[in-house]
Amino acid sequence: MLGTLLAIRGKAVFEKEVKTNQYVYIEGGKIVAAGPLSEMPAKYEQAEVVEIPNSHTVVPGFVDLHIHGAAGADTMDATPEALATMAEALPAEGTTAFLATTITQEHGNIDLALKNAAGYCKADNGPGKAEVVGVHLEGPFINTKRKGAQPEEYILDPDIELFSKWQESADGLIKLVTMAPELENGLEFVEYLDKNGVVASIGHTDAVYEEVEKAVKAGAKHVTHLYNGMRGMHHREPGTAGAALLFKELMVEMIVDGIHIAPKMVKLSVAAKGTDRLLLVTDSMRAKCLNAGVYDLGGQDVTVGDGKVVLADGTLAGSILKMNEAVRNVAKFSDLSLLDAVKMASENPARQIGIFGKKGSIAAGKDADLVVLDTGMNVVKTYCRGELAFQKS
Repeated sequence: MLGTLLAIRGKAVFEKEVKTNQYVYIEGGKIVAAGPLSEMPAKYEQAEVVEIPNSHTVVPGFVDLHIHGAAGADTMDATPEALATMAEALPAEGTTAFLATTITQEHGNIDLALKNAAGYCKADNGPGKAEVVGVHLEGPFINTKRKGAQPEEYILDPDIELFSKWQESADGLIKLVTMAPELENGLEFVEYLDKNGVVASIGHTDAVYEEVEKAVKAGAKHVTHLYNGMRGMHHREPGTAGAALLFKELMVEMIVDGIHIAPKMVKLSVAAKGTDRLLLVTDSMRAKCLNAGVYDLGGQDVTVGDGKVVLADGTLAGSILKMNEAVRNVAKFSDLSLLDAVKMASENPARQIGIFGKKGSIAAGKDADLVVLDTGMNVVKTYCRGELAFQKS
């Protein structure tokens, strides 16, 4: 049985360039072939043809490495229904794969969330919705001075034994850990994560430049939400933020909603770091896709309004940002090409957690995770592993 053929009259964003008048042939949830329409094999003409007009652009599905929740659900709800709700909601913003992200909480609650993620992936992670490709453990191994919206009473120093138990509960799904390397046992913990194939991310940290340098030497490869929850830059002490921009070994997340980072600072960061070592995340919580109001985040009340999420004291507490908005914003703020903006939402995150062989670009053999955008970067259609997961009404 033949699959689906996307006849792209407009643009298609491939790994190295943007092309026009291309085809993408999908079968069995995979991209079987792609290339110029003029060179398309005749056998694909019998497939179900989906015409993509010249006003639209096809891009690889977005990969969100830092997302707590959406559409009323949160990773910490620790139910299959919560992860399913997120997986079904995210294609509307072009996200086709994500790391279910935890928050600092009581040990047992984190353990339940991890077991739930493992169970969900075994039982119900099929096509037609965004794929849970792992877990991002944000906390509890962070610095209380830079806790942000993380509940202080559950914060701990890095603990290899506790982490190994959690990784067992997660069935090996923990792919990325946000931690503060300056804490007791911090560098040993970074080394342990690196040796065990887990990305150590510097975040919610008060580390000075030299402490970041030591963490990089120990194996740290990532920085959680640049500028937020960390020691900032000073002209006599680069701090965590300055070090994040300077060390080429570090891939750096940004929440580009115009709130967490001022637009001109986004532009400065892109100029300093380059588009190969930056990636976009949402850090969104359960209120994304819902109305303004009061919601729960890690057992705390947060207020959503005016495009932002805050604790009672005004501290930013995640976001309601959507990935297509982040791509649009970073392109606008930094004068980036579509190719570079999309790379930061698709290719870079996929490379960082080792799934670029399956996701992150439009290429034969990869999962058919494809997003159709209009000229305003609004999502028109999303395919998740070959199945239509969202279509704008």
